[in-house]
Amino acid sequence: MTIDTSTMVSITEANQNFSKVARLVDEHGTAVILKNNVPRYLVIDFSKVESECEAADEDVLNISKRLLAKNKEAYEVLARSSD
Repeated sequence: MTIDTSTMVSITEANQNFSKVARLVDEHGTAVILKNNVPRYLVIDFSKVESECEAADEDVLNISKRLLAKNKEAYEVLARSSD
């Protein structure tokens, strides 16, 4: 994950001015809160999380299709033996 340095905010500043953090998320999609000058927390737009989950589901489906295609013969043998 690449971090845009313009979206980094210290934890002190985030505590004192959370609306700034919210604006950064609105503009850039994410904001990183630093604790002791180290990235510690990620604030992300909720709609972005939902789209990331959908992408992960698509990855699982693609992997499943690939495994089914790769092992088609074995699955057919198993299907016949269960009849």
